Amino acid sequence: MTLTTAQLTSLIGAYLWPFMRIGAMLTAAPVFSARHVVPPRLRLLLAMALTGAIAPMLPAPPAVEPLSAAGLLISLNQLVLGAAMGFILQMVFSMLVVAGQTVSMTMGLGFATMVDPTNGVTVPVLSTFFTVLGTLLFLAMDGHLVAIQIVVESFRSMPVGTVGVSDHMLMTLVLWGGRMFAGGLLLALPALVSVLLIQIAFGVISRAAPTMNLFAVGFPVTILAGLVVLTITLPNLLPQFTATLMNGFDLMQKLAVAGG
Repeated sequence: MTLTTAQLTSLIGAYLWPFMRIGAMLTAAPVFSARHVVPPRLRLLLAMALTGAIAPMLPAPPAVEPLSAAGLLISLNQLVLGAAMGFILQMVFSMLVVAGQTVSMTMGLGFATMVDPTNGVTVPVLSTFFTVLGTLLFLAMDGHLVAIQIVVESFRSMPVGTVGVSDHMLMTLVLWGGRMFAGGLLLALPALVSVLLIQIAFGVISRAAPTMNLFAVGFPVTILAGLVVLTITLPNLLPQFTATLMNGFDLMQKLAVAGG
């Protein structure tokens, strides 16, 4: 069996460029990119397995040498597109981290930190709690399978080529980052309002009884009230997280249609 240079170039491109898009998505997406959950070797094997399964069913790639200027441009487009898809889902989980940080600082639990299993950084313990809940909900709703399905179907709507993400979609991605703060504030708002009312009440008490040690009394009361409010409002996490996740999947699908 002999292969010409053109056939060998086409064979390399048929597997290399889809692998780049899939690998970039898995590297940037939550759960898949968790350092303490999915080892890099396992992530690499998953990307190779997905590429090997779908590459024979994809249209023929452009007849471009992978190391040429056009080939490098195609490679860059695949990396950007895959990373953008993963970034969209990463912002959904960052919403939970922002909510946990906001509530922790307000309640006085900012000193209680631990390592986030998703990103491998130190965050407040409430952020880790929200992230673990979000990961379990993500897996229970088969979000990991939906993410893989979207990136696989993107090769039909946006085949491998020199066309990349449009400027309009890049701006949409930038604006999508604002959902991280808006969603985190909505999740943290009940606890914020409750703690604020307690702080106002202690301010009134301090005027009536100046000799009272508000730090010794107010600190445990604030933490206890925040935990009670979180327990009461925790069921609201599911609809808020689900709605944001569905919007993220819709944005991923729009991104896959000719770059938005």
